[in-house]
Amino acid sequence: MDIQKTTQDYRMNKWIKIIRERRDSGENVTSWCRNNGIKTNSYYYWLRKIRAAACKALPSIKSEGQIVPLDVSNSTDSTYVSSETTQADIVIRLGSAVLEIHNSASPSLIENTIKVLKNVR
Repeated sequence: MDIQKTTQDYRMNKWIKIIRERRDSGENVTSWCRNNGIKTNSYYYWLRKIRAAACKALPSIKSEGQIVPLDVSNSTDSTYVSSETTQADIVIRLGSAVLEIHNSASPSLIENTIKVLKNVR
């Protein structure tokens, strides 16, 4: 058993609990930390460590720059609705990509889009 790993896991779990308590309280960070005797710098340090660990746990994306095909040949709706004039009903953000879906989108277009999104890694 690795004592350093065990200690690290213990601290991480403790920090996660503190971050969740603060978020569940609805208070802002400064007042919650003051009321609970925690330094704001420590809170943000723990948050940064938790986020870094969460990012490391994500699966790596090795298909960067790859084109994912989207078959829209079955789509009966070829109308483009500008997001500048109409607000999207669904907005999906994947990194720097933004996908906006409007109520006017055809079911087949939505179905094909979901199929493509399932293959994005």
